[in-house]
Amino acid sequence: MAKTAESTAAGRFLYSINHDRHRLALNAYLVVVLAHWAEHLAQAYQIWGLGWPAKKAGGALGLAYPWLVTTEWLHYGYALFMITVLFLLRPGFTGRSRTWWTISLGIQFWHHIEHLLLFVQAQSHHFLFGRSAPTSILQLVVSRVELHLFYNTIVFIPMVIAMYLHLRPTQDELEGMTCGCRATGSPRTAAVSHA
Repeated sequence: MAKTAESTAAGRFLYSINHDRHRLALNAYLVVVLAHWAEHLAQAYQIWGLGWPAKKAGGALGLAYPWLVTTEWLHYGYALFMITVLFLLRPGFTGRSRTWWTISLGIQFWHHIEHLLLFVQAQSHHFLFGRSAPTSILQLVVSRVELHLFYNTIVFIPMVIAMYLHLRPTQDELEGMTCGCRATGSPRTAAVSHA
C-alpha cells in the first residue's frame, strides 16, 4: 500500500505548516527574519553612524561572538534557511500573494547562490577573481555590507507584500485558500466570508 504525503512525518509537517499552522509558521519565520534585519541594521549603524571600520562592525551578535559572524557557516546557513522556509511555506499561498512570495523565493535563490560561492571559497581557500578573500559575483561592484543590505531588502519587500495580500484575500483567493490564515478577522476577510 502506497503512503500518502499526509501519512509520513514529513508530509504531516508540510501539511500542517501550510494549513492549520500556516499563520504560526509565517509569524515564527518573520521573527527570525526581523532578528536578522536587526543585526544588519546594527552593523550599518556601527559603520555609518559610529564610523567603525567594516571589519570591526559585526552587529550585536558580532560584538558578543566575533568568531561567529566572520565564518561563512553562519551566513550560508542563514541563506539556506531562508530559501528552504520560503519554499516550504509557498504552498499555503494563493493568487497575488503566491506571486509575490515566489518573487521573494526567486531573489533568495540568487542570494543563496552568492552565499554558496562564498562558502565554497572559504572552505577550499581558493578565492575567485584573484581576490585574497571569499568574493561573490556582485561583490565585484558593490561592497559586501551594502550588497547584503540590498539583498535582504529585495527579498524582504516582496515577502511582506505577500504576507499582507495573503491576510487580505480577494473572493477568488479566499475560495482557494486552504490555510487557517483565512480566518484573520480583518474587515475585508470578514466581509468576504459572510458574503
